[in-house]
Amino acid sequence: MDTSQIPLFAMLRQRLGYLGERQRVIAQNVANADTPGYAPRDLKAFKFATQLQSQQLGLAMQPSQTSTGHMPGGGAKRPGMSAGAFKVVKGVDTETTLDGNSVVLEDQMIKMSEARIQYDAAIGFYQKSMALLRMAARPPGR
Repeated sequence: MDTSQIPLFAMLRQRLGYLGERQRVIAQNVANADTPGYAPRDLKAFKFATQLQSQQLGLAMQPSQTSTGHMPGGGAKRPGMSAGAFKVVKGVDTETTLDGNSVVLEDQMIKMSEARIQYDAAIGFYQKSMALLRMAARPPGR
């Protein structure tokens, strides 16, 4: 069975994609810390409840047509979230230098470490879920 068919793994993949993209955006902010007029950016927050609802809507049971007199089942399937589907938003302006740059390296490092902690937690959850699947697939007595 393909793990992308399991909603938990699909949501974890989306979360990991979001966190990877967020780390990329924060790294761009750090790289442009000396660029005149540069404003820091961040990604729109990943909301677990929204992702859960979209997964549930995409998993609605589809009736099968067992007789020609039955109405055909089906419906519109929701597309998955790709890595480019995250919205970049301008960060809060905390302090601006004379050249117009508003990147605060301390804030960016805090955001980077938060993203790293969340990424590590998601990877740990993914590994535990895979271990449970392996355990469930083993024959009894092993």
